Amino acid sequence: MFQRMLIANRGECAVRLIRACQELGIETVAIYSEADAHAVHVKKADRAVMIGPDPVRSYLNIHRIVDIALEMKADAVHPGYGFLSENADFAEAVLDAGLVWVGPRPEAIRAMGDKTEARRTMQAHDVPVVPGSDGPVETLDEALRLADAFGYPVMLKAAAGGGGRGIRRCDDAESLRANYELVRREAKAAFGDDAVFLEKCIVEPRHIEFQILADRHGQVVHLFERDCSIQRRHQKLIEIAPSLFLDEKLRAEMGEVAVRAGRAVSYENAGTVEFLVDRDRRFYFMEMNTRLQVEHPITEAITGIDLVEMQIR
Repeated sequence: MFQRMLIANRGECAVRLIRACQELGIETVAIYSEADAHAVHVKKADRAVMIGPDPVRSYLNIHRIVDIALEMKADAVHPGYGFLSENADFAEAVLDAGLVWVGPRPEAIRAMGDKTEARRTMQAHDVPVVPGSDGPVETLDEALRLADAFGYPVMLKAAAGGGGRGIRRCDDAESLRANYELVRREAKAAFGDDAVFLEKCIVEPRHIEFQILADRHGQVVHLFERDCSIQRRHQKLIEIAPSLFLDEKLRAEMGEVAVRAGRAVSYENAGTVEFLVDRDRRFYFMEMNTRLQVEHPITEAITGIDLVEMQIR
């Protein structure tokens, strides 16, 4: 077990991680910007270090965070969720410094962060994916040809995207023409990469995600599902667990596929495998979130398992 852990986050997320560390007898080091000097997580931690003046960019300064972890003699770094939690470069920097990264390996973060690469990986391991382009769609003409082949409606998505950003439904060629450059600009602004890909739109879908946990020995388990179908502008509003839509047979099938998805990238730590389920109860891999999710307490409530503690152990 670790003696001291740096929490590379702030606010409610940092407070949640600090609580788990306290229960395990681990000292915590908080980081904070000038604007967060009097925040709760700063007061809750055993030690706290001011990281910079900017209320956002300060928490994205990889080298400064790693330097503080070393200066404070931390054994490990927990990224929480948001900020640098799915940044493979941050994970590598932590590991290269001889510290423990509480999260999945950088290779898994990269493989699942690129949505087109994630699709190819899942297909290679017999995980069903939504029919779509094999890679980034380079031109509008290519997008139009693919859309004609798949049939409208289609979804135009940022290849490096997530969190409901950089995504548009296109019901016909006219809307695809109108949205193509728009989505590319959104993708560039949000993710620093303007690559986009195309998928067949699943009409009236259910959005159901499975929580997984994996260790360093190749063992992967799932902790059941969260139904996050109630959304606004692709942002989840309500999560229901267990899902009222799944029967035991479909739940078992999806759980087995979620575990297979984790094994496909030699996953470690906590993660979430997200699926779309159509009206005929066929399900398709959508993406994997390579971090602890904001909504993890819902799984904790139905299982009685402390996910942050499991991450640390």
